[in-house]
Amino acid sequence: MDGNSLGRLPKASVERLLQVIHEGWGRDLIRGWNADWIDLPQRIGAKIAQLIGCDADEVIVADSTSINLFKLATAGLRVAHGDKDQIVSDATNFPSDLYILNSAAEAAGSRFRVDVVGEAASIAFPTQAIRNAINDRTALVSHSHVAFRSAALADMREITQSAHAVGALTLWDLSHSVGCLPIDLHADQVDMAVGCTYKYLCGGPGAPAFLYVRKGLQAKLRNPIQGWFSHDQPFDFGTAYTPAQDVSRFLCGTPPVLSLAAIEAGIDAVLEVGTDRLRTRSVQLTSLLIRLFDEQLAKLGYELRSPREPH
Repeated sequence: MDGNSLGRLPKASVERLLQVIHEGWGRDLIRGWNADWIDLPQRIGAKIAQLIGCDADEVIVADSTSINLFKLATAGLRVAHGDKDQIVSDATNFPSDLYILNSAAEAAGSRFRVDVVGEAASIAFPTQAIRNAINDRTALVSHSHVAFRSAALADMREITQSAHAVGALTLWDLSHSVGCLPIDLHADQVDMAVGCTYKYLCGGPGAPAFLYVRKGLQAKLRNPIQGWFSHDQPFDFGTAYTPAQDVSRFLCGTPPVLSLAAIEAGIDAVLEVGTDRLRTRSVQLTSLLIRLFDEQLAKLGYELRSPREPH
């Protein structure tokens, strides 16, 4: 059984990497930057945007999921108004996300704290506990779209609406849903999101992650890691920092070209098949396994550790 902690190797990825190595790196050397490489974070980000329901200029590929989570969480907390001092998350969240949220709270200022609700072993997503925890002091609400232990699916729209009702920002981790679930960040009015590419997008081991910031929020947030490629004019080599005017302001250092090149084939495959069809097939397979569990394992004392209802 393949849980897609590391997605399969697409055949086209091998061809693409060989091309970059032999032609781009081997033949063109530094000229490869102008020929193709410099825009890879934006170009691949635009393809991911099609999978998560947003505009091409709202997504960029960069760094790891953890670094992107830290950048966006810290940036969001630094624009929190008044006495807002709370970050709301839940115990079913991926553990490293909770580590990062605590780091972001420290980086953004001593007044912030992370409140974690629910139980880690819970099968259901603790939607009501999250809603109860959100209040006028909440600055940021951050959760995984899918609980990694149980595959429970969060109600992204409901939780986001609860956050917005008190003037809080939302930050979602899509690592366990991008490429296997239909996602519509615009319809759910999500502020920020991060995700990896090496699971269902089959980008390869340690492949760069991506981040999303809705267009109306981009200019208000400042990247806490002000790097070369987040500069408005990176090749002017000026000593003063001016952030880029678009989502590129959330880049940091030099893009990892080989890793970026390996991502695209998996994304293209998912786009061709479509997440609606993938989701339908996933529900069929899970329903089959649950039926077989009921027939063969329940009587032996086993416990089903996944929700029974697809929604």
